[in-house]
Amino acid sequence: MPFSGACFILVIAGLRQGVYNQWEVWVVVLGMPDIRELLVCRSLLEDDVFQCLSDCLAKRSAEGARSECVSRLIVQAETLGLGGNVLAGYLLYRLVVDDNIAARMLDETGGRIGESLHRAFRHDIALLSPLLQDKPSAFLPTDILDDYHPTRDRLAARTKGAAMLAGILRRPWTVESLADALLDFYRQYGSGDLALYRAFRWDANQGLVGIEHFEPVQLTHLIGYMEQKKQLMSNTLAFLGGRPANNVLLVGARGTGKSSSVKALANEYFDQGLRLVQITKPQLTDLARILATLRRFATKRFIVFLDDLSFEESEVEYKYLKSAIEGGVESRPDNVLIYATSNRRHLIKETWRDREDGQDELYMADSVNETISLSDRFGLIIHFRTPNQNEYLAIIDHYLRAAGVILSPEELRVAGHRWEIEHSGRSGRTARQFVEHYLGVLRKGD
Repeated sequence: MPFSGACFILVIAGLRQGVYNQWEVWVVVLGMPDIRELLVCRSLLEDDVFQCLSDCLAKRSAEGARSECVSRLIVQAETLGLGGNVLAGYLLYRLVVDDNIAARMLDETGGRIGESLHRAFRHDIALLSPLLQDKPSAFLPTDILDDYHPTRDRLAARTKGAAMLAGILRRPWTVESLADALLDFYRQYGSGDLALYRAFRWDANQGLVGIEHFEPVQLTHLIGYMEQKKQLMSNTLAFLGGRPANNVLLVGARGTGKSSSVKALANEYFDQGLRLVQITKPQLTDLARILATLRRFATKRFIVFLDDLSFEESEVEYKYLKSAIEGGVESRPDNVLIYATSNRRHLIKETWRDREDGQDELYMADSVNETISLSDRFGLIIHFRTPNQNEYLAIIDHYLRAAGVILSPEELRVAGHRWEIEHSGRSGRTARQFVEHYLGVLRKGD
């Protein structure tokens, strides 16, 4: 058990005077602080694991409670995928996902906190440093948590920031450097769900809800449409850089990769603070509240994503979207853009009858302007056309080669053409469906 010489002398003196019993000697040797003295990170006190640990170290529970702490930490190690020093890893994880006023102020001010709050945060890190420095066996009756190997490394899969967190404790650190590293983490990744999730959905009761199993699509996975992807990336990078950027409407044929392109942005630029918030058409009535929520996270950039968007004439939700993009009394937050996909260029259904003379409406031009006014509010409109035959076959060939299958040009042409005729025409989606069918069914005999 590691301890300093000065601490050892203190314990021996205490034993000679009969001051300490066996448990108290253990606590004094370790110099274990009382985590009830936390100032900024007091949410740790609400965590079951740390409640148990605090009671054990302060001798407020029975001897068997230390085994209970070990059991709870094992559960967390397996649930989260924590390896190595589980106690330090779990503490660091809680510092990231639990709310605290330092992380909150960094979000609200765009990355700044006052000197007094900075000092209070350093106080908490100093208080917690024994738990971060020493092996769990120094506090608990087993060494199984000193170098733990979880069944699944789930934490690393959930956030790229996990590697940054793990690296903090592997290098020499001081209280000041660790506190600053955590504050830098809050600035880059945020805290709570913002640090863990790339994409969110909106719930009227819960607010932002992280999407656990977000599609891991990358822009490099999308074959073709180079100019369209370039426009989308350029606009998004301008947005992330704090430069002027447009709301975007991706319009065109079905199955051409419009939605996948937007989702890929959240994976591509997560480290740069981009998050995706998908909402549905009925939730447009709650758009003002959604934007007010996102405005509070000034260090992050959000794309509010509306997929497969279109409106019938009788639907009025589009008016909320028009107001949010441009024309409302309250301005759209600087850290929010709206990206939408649609098969309709003008979003609102329009028929030839709408343009016929003899309509009941006195000013027919006003009706037409109302129909197209929503799409006009998107500053950037990107068109995704149906792939030609060569592009369609190139998509199939790419995904087959990625799976280790190479077809001759003639085999590829015949098989791809047959699938295209039997299904819904040429598109990236149709090509992927053919590849899945080929790998799962046609290749079964290989």
